[in-house]
Amino acid sequence: MTKEQNTNSRNSLLLKTMAGEQTKRPPFWFMRQAGRVLPSYRLLKEKYSLWHMMNTPDIGADVTLLPVNDLGVDAAILFSDILMVPYAMGMGFEFTENGPVFSSPLAGSTDPIAQLNPDPSKLRFVYNIIDKVIEAKPSSIPLIGFCGAPLTVMCYMIQGLGKKADFPEAIRFMYENRSLTGEIIEIVTDVSIEYVRGQIKHGIDVFQLFDTHAGLVPFDLYNELFMPSIKRISRVVRDNNIPFIYFPKGMGMGIKTVTPDICDYLSIDWQTPMEMARKAVHKEIGLQGNLDPRILYASRKEIAARLEKYIAFGKSNRDWIFNLGHGFIKDTPYDNAKFMANWIRSAHWNR
Repeated sequence: MTKEQNTNSRNSLLLKTMAGEQTKRPPFWFMRQAGRVLPSYRLLKEKYSLWHMMNTPDIGADVTLLPVNDLGVDAAILFSDILMVPYAMGMGFEFTENGPVFSSPLAGSTDPIAQLNPDPSKLRFVYNIIDKVIEAKPSSIPLIGFCGAPLTVMCYMIQGLGKKADFPEAIRFMYENRSLTGEIIEIVTDVSIEYVRGQIKHGIDVFQLFDTHAGLVPFDLYNELFMPSIKRISRVVRDNNIPFIYFPKGMGMGIKTVTPDICDYLSIDWQTPMEMARKAVHKEIGLQGNLDPRILYASRKEIAARLEKYIAFGKSNRDWIFNLGHGFIKDTPYDNAKFMANWIRSAHWNR
């Protein structure tokens, strides 16, 4: 199935923007948009577990498309999780209220490599969701596929408990076992590439690589150990003519080193002002971001005032996708999220 068969790019604000065409406003979608910010999702969550929803194609497709109906976003992002790659490698884990918990983290293993048993065929249930989304979505709405980047995925694999957000055991493991870490990176990257190829084969229109924990290690170490894998994954995506968005949260001024051979668009976290990011990042790379999702706890007046500050940026930067600087927080007021979406659609962007 080709990209042209999936989405009418002439009617897609996101794809037109990413192709360098002029649009009247920036396209927008939100990280974690298919989740607990939506009352419709919370009703489903009362009935079904996360695993059940992801393993039932009709439900997974419905959840993927909920934000299109409930928020009016310009793109759908696949309802899945960044930890599908470790699942395909035989690592057992459960989703809890405190985050994912692995039954046998690599840090406690005497032979971590032997514990990994890659089987990409275990990811067929994700592709089944993609197939259902393609059947059901409006032709003007592109589907964004994704996976977690090796560093972020390995933080969970090594430490096992997600609630320690700075992953001290995982980072210690990487420093103490540099050679072994390199071996694990290669295995994770290989499986990630197979996962990417599967998503592309089943019809995604855009791909985003989430490196949520890119800022946990010094940039020089990140550049040495993990950037080669980012480039390998990027190459597979872009060789298939799929636009590639890269989100290295917390990278700071390391974004200055990101070059056009790495990504088409760079997603900026909320710590870096968009104007500063635009000056730092190569001019051939488009930007995405970067509203602090916590502003949605504030009053509508404060939210509108913060959104207004993006008008000047949006006027002078046509290669920009509006998004959050990270995902929706689970208790974000839905009415404020809806207010933000309506504001973006109805604002006069002076284009």
